[in-house]
Parts: sequence; structure tokens; C-alpha cells
Amino acid sequence: MNRIANRAWAIILLAVLLVGGVAAFLVEFAIEGGDWAVYPGSPHVYSYGRVTSSVTDRNGEMLLDMSGERTYAEDADVRKAVLHWTGDRDGYISTPFYDYYAKELSGYDVLNGVYHFGENAAQMALTLDAELQEAALEAMDGRHGTIAVYNYKTGELLCAISTPTFDPDDAPNVADDEDGEYNGVYLNRFLQSSYTPGSIFKIITTAAALDCIPDIEEQTFYCDQVYELGGGEVTCEHWHGEQTLSDAFANSCNIAFAKIVEQIGAERLTEYVEQFLLTQPVSFDGLTTESGNFDIENAGILDVAWSGIGQYTDLVNPCRFLTFMGTVANGGVEVQPHVVSKITVGGKTTYQAKKTTAERIMSASLAEALQEYMAKNVEKEYGTGHFPGLTVCAKSGTAQRGEGEAPNAMFAGFVQDEAYPLAFFVAVEGGGYGTDVCVPIVSQVLSACKMAMDGV
Repeated sequence: MNRIANRAWAIILLAVLLVGGVAAFLVEFAIEGGDWAVYPGSPHVYSYGRVTSSVTDRNGEMLLDMSGERTYAEDADVRKAVLHWTGDRDGYISTPFYDYYAKELSGYDVLNGVYHFGENAAQMALTLDAELQEAALEAMDGRHGTIAVYNYKTGELLCAISTPTFDPDDAPNVADDEDGEYNGVYLNRFLQSSYTPGSIFKIITTAAALDCIPDIEEQTFYCDQVYELGGGEVTCEHWHGEQTLSDAFANSCNIAFAKIVEQIGAERLTEYVEQFLLTQPVSFDGLTTESGNFDIENAGILDVAWSGIGQYTDLVNPCRFLTFMGTVANGGVEVQPHVVSKITVGGKTTYQAKKTTAERIMSASLAEALQEYMAKNVEKEYGTGHFPGLTVCAKSGTAQRGEGEAPNAMFAGFVQDEAYPLAFFVAVEGGGYGTDVCVPIVSQVLSACKMAMDGV
């Protein structure tokens, strides 16, 4: 009897282990099954190294067909304008969000797996507008840099251009480029670059001053073009005389801001940079941007002053600064951008983008004050006539580079209209003055955005 009882208990134990193992497998299958189904190289999902699918813009215009070999848009200008979002044939331009959404593109579900995948065409719709991409490419007019616009209420990235670019159906021999025409062409400058911000950084310094210096708007700052500080000099291109913070912001006066930075102090200025997430990468749709830089921990007072002006070792990523502009426009609440809008397989929606709202990073009152300062800039310095039908708030920047090199031109801001909740960022490498170079570019692109949103 003991022998029979022992055998019975052994069988029961084996049965329990079997049931437990099956249960554990089913749980893991439910959680990990999608990843197993789309493992890299799966012949059921991938073709020519990519998930079999097509990619359209927000209006349904075909940008890329990956059902066989890559087939790009019919129009050459569209192909150039979206190159850094569709990739090139040789794989030099990275587009990781296609692989990030492999499960959704495969149409995988727990019951059917990807059994019916070949019978249905997977389609990824981007938030980008092909016509706006073309308008941005035309506005850049062969210059190197980036321009981007996003809806700061929904997070939709409407256009984001990186130049130089090329037609993937007529790719140049980049290796033999001796004139620098294609320098950095494989880089998506919007995502993967970081720039010395120049005077657009004064938005951050102004925010810090308004928030932590109680009487800052009652003070005045004298500028006679040279300010001796810390054994060196802060210089300004123009004589501004006596001016308030608002005047200094509109004048983009280096000397006034050097004096303001002295009052803020290195430690507090660093705290505001961290609070506003200026050096943090942005992550969305399987993409992670380049980080920024702000390091004045061991800097002398002269370097701290130049850092508060947007020079020294300061670096900002275009996507991050665009998002920050949206935060100011949105009353201090950040809405992260996204580029993938919807994925469908046959008649089934496998992915639908949702607005991602981060925590408040700035008080509503501080955001409102910055809006007023930036609106005054447009009225006083840039001209509202450049932006017909739009209430634009902005700040220009001229970021110095190495000796003998023309400075980078920068311009960032937003539209303060309910019907057109648009934030923008533009950088033109070696462009010179931000006002002269960037304002016409932004004017052209925002006009195209307005027409698109009006349905014209």
C-alpha cells in the first residue's frame, strides 16, 4: 500500500508541475507572444528586412511601400522632403519606429497570431503632411539645418525637415562629395543633432529671472556695448542705453542678460534648465533624440554669463526646444510630440495615437508672462506683417561658432491662436542672423500650415 500511495503522490506532483508549467507558459505567451511572432527575420512578417507595410502622410498620400522592394512617393520633391522619415535604400538613414511597431504592423493577436497577415495590407499613417514637408523644403532653399512645426495641443508633428537631403530614387555618391553639399545628410538633424542656441536661450534666462527675482521688472539695465566681468568682457553689437527686462529681451541685449544672470546665479539657473527639461532627450514612437548640454558647475562668472546668453558650452536639441516652445504656449504643460498617427491591418486598427501629456513644468502665470514678452518681440522687432492672420510669439538667435565661421541662425516660438496651436523651431547652419534668415522661412511654412488647417 505504501508503494502505491507513494506512486500516487508522485503522479499528482507531476500533474501539478505540468499544469503549473502550462499555466506559466500561457501567461508568458499572452505577454510575450507578440514579440515572439515578430522576431527579426521572420519570413511571415518581414520582406527585404522590413515589416511588410505601406506608409502614408496624414492625408493618405503614399510615402513608402514596403510590400516588396522599397517604392517611394511618385513626386521627387516629396521623396526628398520625407527622406529622413522613410529612409534610404541602403539603410544609412535610421527609421527605427517601423521596427518599434512591428507587432502592430503584423496585425498580431493572441488567438490568431499573424496567420492572416499576408492577406491584409498593413498601413502606417504618419502625422506629417507631405505638402507641408514640401513647403518647408522649399523654404529652406538648399540651406543646411532643420525646421519643424507641431501641434502643441495634440502633439502631432506636422512637418519636420532635415537638410541637406536627396531623392532616394536618384541617390548621389555621398562618399565623393568634396564640396560639402551633403555634409551630415544621413543625420536627421531634428532628432539627432544639438546646436548652440544663441539668444533663443534668453527665453530660459528670462523665465528664471521672472520667477526668482521679485523686482526684476522694476529694474533697469544699462548697455554701452561692453561690460567687464570676471577678468573678461561681455560684448553687445548695439548700444541700448537704459532698458527694462522687457526691452532687453526684445533688444536681445547681451550686457543686460549678463547682469541678470549675475543676480540669478549659476546654481539657480541650472535648476531652471533642469526643471524645463532642456537637456533631456525626448522619446516617442521608438525614437530618442539627442540630449542637450548645460554645464556651468565649475565655470567662472564670465562663462556663466555667456551661458545664460546661450553660448559657452550650451547645446539644445531641436525637438526638445520645439517641445519647450509648445509648453510655454500651452500654459506650462508639456505635450510630447509624436509622428505615428494610426496603424491598420485590413479593417482592423492595431494602433491609435493618444496625446501624451507630461506633468506641469512651469506655472501658468510664468508661461503667460513669457507669451507676452515673445509677442512683443514679434510686434517690435520682427514685424507682425510676416505672419498674416496669425498671432505669433517668437525669439530669434544668432549662435556664434568657431573663428572664421558664419554663425548659426535660430528662430523659435509658437502661434497663440486657438485655431492654429502651432509651435515651431528652425536652425540654419552658417545662416548668420536669425531675424534676417529665419523669419522668411518660418513665415512661408506657417502660411502653408494655416492654409492646410483652413482646408484651402
